Order: sequence, then C-alpha cells, then structure tokens
Amino acid sequence: MPTHDHLSRAVWYLTFRSQTLMVSICRSASPPIGVAVEFLTKPFGDDVLLSAIRNAIERSQTALGREAERRVLQASYASLSRREREVLALVVSGLLNKQVGGELGISEITVKAHRGQVMRKMKADSLADLVNMAARLRLAPAPNS
Repeated sequence: MPTHDHLSRAVWYLTFRSQTLMVSICRSASPPIGVAVEFLTKPFGDDVLLSAIRNAIERSQTALGREAERRVLQASYASLSRREREVLALVVSGLLNKQVGGELGISEITVKAHRGQVMRKMKADSLADLVNMAARLRLAPAPNS
C-alpha cells in the first residue's frame, strides 16, 4: 500500500472510453479541470482517499451503465420504420388503436400489426414499458388533432 506521501503526490486517471474520471490531490490553490464529486480536507487518511476513489468509480460505473442502456434503446428506436415510429408516438400519447388508425388513415388491424412490431423491436413487455422508453428517449408527444 502506498504511503500517505505517495498518495498526496499522485494524480489518478481512470479512463472509461470517451469519459475520463480523474481523482486528483492538488497542492496548489488551482483546482483540476473537470467535475469534482467530493472534496477532501487535509489531513486525511488513506482509507478516506480510497473510499473517495471507490465512490467516484461507482458513480462512473453507474453513469456508464445508464449511457449503455440509452444507446441500446436508441438503437432499438432506430430500427423502427417511419410508420412504426408514428404508431409509437401516437400510442404512447394515449390514443387507442382505432384512434391511431384514424389519425394515420390506416385500419385498426394494421395499427395492431405495427404496434406488435414496435413492442418486439423495442423489447417492451407492456405499454407502460413502452411509455417509459419513449420518456427516456425524450420523444415529443404526438399532436392530437
């Protein structure tokens, strides 16, 4: 285990793809560039520093996990056809299949087919899942005429 002196001079870089998590101990008054998640006041023990590093890594892993989920969700959305996207927008805005059909000028049966494809491609188990996915994608609500 490094001594406190080694830790006080160290600059730790943990790189995760395009994001860099930096835990830095600075001797000067100028702060490191980036976002601080915790401030440690001197004197501090090795256990405090290691705990701060662990917490920063956990936060980073959580953020990276959310980003990975968002990318998967965006890929699923990108796999939808234009018509499936239209059906998705109208369904998550609360319209019934018959109303969606009326808005798009297609039959209710066709809406059901598109809706089924949307559920499959988006890997949604329920309408509530689909609504949550649309919210995470920040899809604009469909205009009701």
